[in-house]
Amino acid sequence: MSGSTSSASRSSPSSTKASASILASQIEANLRRQRDPRRAVAEKAYLKSDLEFIGATLPAMRQMVRAITREHPSLGRGQLLKVVSALWRRQVFETRMTAVLLLEEFQALLRPADIGVLERLIRESKTWAFVDELAIVIVGPLLQRSSHLAQRLDCWARDDDFWIRRAAMLALLRPLRRGQGDFPRFARYADAMLAEREFFIRKAIGWVLRETGKRQPDVVYRWLLPRCTVASGVTVREAVKYLSPPQRAALLAAYRPQRRSAPVSGRAPR
Repeated sequence: MSGSTSSASRSSPSSTKASASILASQIEANLRRQRDPRRAVAEKAYLKSDLEFIGATLPAMRQMVRAITREHPSLGRGQLLKVVSALWRRQVFETRMTAVLLLEEFQALLRPADIGVLERLIRESKTWAFVDELAIVIVGPLLQRSSHLAQRLDCWARDDDFWIRRAAMLALLRPLRRGQGDFPRFARYADAMLAEREFFIRKAIGWVLRETGKRQPDVVYRWLLPRCTVASGVTVREAVKYLSPPQRAALLAAYRPQRRSAPVSGRAPR
C-alpha cells in the first residue's frame, strides 16, 4: 500500500462530529482503499491470526490517526472510547490496530477507570502485535500517572492468561529503560514466571531485563546470576545484550551447564 498524504486527505474522516460507528466505518473504508492482498496473506500467516487482514501498512494506519487528530481536535474521552470500541468490534486486524494507535495518540485522556477497558482489549488481543503496544505505550503511561493501578498490575501478574501476565511486565518497561521505574516489582513478577515454558513469557522477561541493562547493567547482572539455573536460554540471551563483556560471559557460563533438553513449544519470535 502506498497511501500518499494527498490521498489520505481526500479520504480522511469527516471533520463534522460524526457518531462513533460512522467514524469507524469511514476509517475502515479508508484502510480498505489501501489494501494489499499479498501483504494481507503474509501477515495473517505470520501472526497466525483468525482475524481478517486488509494488508494496509502501519505507516498508513498512523497517517489515518494523524488525520483524525487534525480533523477532530476536540475529541473527548467518551467519544474516543466509543470509536475504539466500534473499531475493535470489527474482526479486522487493521481496524483493531488503528484502535490501539488511537488510544496511544490520545492516551492522556484516559483515566484510571479505563484500566478495565484496556484489560479487556488485552484479553481479546491474542497476539503480541496488540498486547505489547497496549501494555507499553498505553497502560504504562496510565500507571505512571495513577500509581495505585500497580495493585491491578499485581493481579495481572498472577492471571491465568499468559498475555495478561506478559502485559503486567511490559507495562513497567519504559521507565526501566530510562534507568528509573520499579525494578523490584518487575523482579517479583519475573521470579514467579521464570520457570514457565511459555515462549512469550520467557521473551518478555528477557526483553525487560535487556532494556533495563542499558542504564542499570549491574542491577540486571546481580538479579540474573543466581537465577541462571532456572531462567531459559531465551531469557538469558536477551538479558545479556547490553551488559559488559565480563558480565555477559559470566551469565552465559552460569546458564550453559544447566541447559535442559526438553523443547519449548514452537512459536513465532518476538
